[in-house]
Amino acid sequence: MENTKQNKHIYWNPYFGGFLLGLIVLFTFYVTGRGLGASGAMKSTVVAAVDAVAPTHAENNAYYSKFISEEKSPLNTWLIFEVIGMLIGGMISGGLSGRIGLRVQHSPKITKKRRLYFALGGGILFGIGAQIGRGCTSGAALSGMSVLSVGGFLITMSIFGTGYLVAYFFRKNWI
Repeated sequence: MENTKQNKHIYWNPYFGGFLLGLIVLFTFYVTGRGLGASGAMKSTVVAAVDAVAPTHAENNAYYSKFISEEKSPLNTWLIFEVIGMLIGGMISGGLSGRIGLRVQHSPKITKKRRLYFALGGGILFGIGAQIGRGCTSGAALSGMSVLSVGGFLITMSIFGTGYLVAYFFRKNWI
């Protein structure tokens, strides 16, 4: 008898998940007057960190100074609470389904170290792209498309099209 592992994790149907995501976007528009987005939380965190470490530099910098004020912390924005909620929700979901653990998933063709370098490099490039493109996939693509913005459709095609094109060069790391 073959000794195989059963996949003990049961995942949601992706269409149901997409439907719920659409409802969440509608709810966010209704409550906040704008769509979802997570890259703004990262920007606020970086601005607050620079202001804490080098306040003179932050005040004199054209970019950072736009987000710094005496009355309000850059961290006092609903985007920060959105990201904290996503992290807590993800931890609860992972805990309830038994998927929390410290491991690096990778193909047998690459090392854990290389996988982590690729993940870090990809995250940095995506973060830079989100700032240049004025939003991440959540804000620019998902929320932009939900209001039928031409820019939302263009950024979605650009993100997924570029991913599809460069996947050929990186596929040997995973397949």
